[in-house]
Amino acid sequence: MAQEEGSATRVPREPDCAEPELRNRVAEFVRERVMPREPVLDAGGPAAAAALRELQAAAKEAGLWALPLPGELGGQGLDLARYARLAEAEGASDHGPAALGSAPLLDATMLWRHGGERVRALYPRRLTVGELRACYAMTDPETPGTDPYLTSTRAVEEPDGSWTLSGRKWFTSHAAEADLVTVLARTDGRPGDRTGLSLLVVPTSSPGFRVVRELPVLGAAGQWEIEFDRVHVPADHLLGARGRALAIAAERLQLGRTLRCLRWLGQAQRAFDLMCARVNSRTGSRGPLGSHQLVQSHVFESLLVLRSTRPLVHEAVAAINAGRDAHVEVGLAKVAAARMLQQVTDAAIQIHGAAGLGPDTPLPALYRSGRTARILDGPDELHITSVARRVLGGRST
Repeated sequence: MAQEEGSATRVPREPDCAEPELRNRVAEFVRERVMPREPVLDAGGPAAAAALRELQAAAKEAGLWALPLPGELGGQGLDLARYARLAEAEGASDHGPAALGSAPLLDATMLWRHGGERVRALYPRRLTVGELRACYAMTDPETPGTDPYLTSTRAVEEPDGSWTLSGRKWFTSHAAEADLVTVLARTDGRPGDRTGLSLLVVPTSSPGFRVVRELPVLGAAGQWEIEFDRVHVPADHLLGARGRALAIAAERLQLGRTLRCLRWLGQAQRAFDLMCARVNSRTGSRGPLGSHQLVQSHVFESLLVLRSTRPLVHEAVAAINAGRDAHVEVGLAKVAAARMLQQVTDAAIQIHGAAGLGPDTPLPALYRSGRTARILDGPDELHITSVARRVLGGRST
């Protein structure tokens, strides 16, 4: 089994619902252009920004830019079902979505669907073409991200209809480079009330906006704590209806979690391929590495969890694409994909030995992604209880 899979390193997959040629082009771009630049991109700073701009220009030239973004915003308009297989290939690198222009999908579509006339005119198209970068700030410091009702960041309505926003958010991805941040704030009531939460769109150039500090996640950059000190927000930068933030957030989260799952599949496949390559190339005093049963067990278990998880993720894709309630499908996919990424990467590190812990492979970064996956967009426990309650609530006693 190990020898058969390892000989090609790429395991057979179910038939693609996206064009195979396009998928191959995306995979090649990520493999040949993005992955070699990962050390620079991971380091952050001006060099990383310059490298990302070069990759984005190359993606546009190759016709691979903004594949899932709506055509009316300047994207290529692939629906979720067609984009899903591409997302696996694109997500094999954490930097693939940004390099290929699909990273703004959640922000651009959220602003386009729920923004007023001015917001729609100012931001979604510029996000799609790469002129602007956006981030999403939901969780207050020391407040459970699973309980948004405890949000204390507050926006006070002024007599002219504008807002004055004060508070802090943390673990906000890419906030230091963002031109725009969508903020969950309390516009009515007190922390703990189950109503009164709204979303406000805030340019980061606004007086009173401040980046407080970086929050490395297991040593990796990209997360930030930010502050709003009486920031003025125009009346027409309220997103959706006042007090309706959580309905918009739920829509965003279902799609966002599913996209993460697709990208985690791509990263786990990458770790699996590295493991198989190591098994086939390594020989010790006791013979080829692939001849050891415990090594074969790692390969088998990793392949099993990859093959078992992919259908769950694509069930979530199908439910969302069809416009159905996908809470159960997304919850199952999110927990399974997070566990799968951690398991497969852990096995790949074990097969590599000390080399799997060092800087010569992407495995440490992939393992970090796997561990954080079990907390990002809701911890495992949240999805487990939510799915179980929905399933049990649909059954008669």
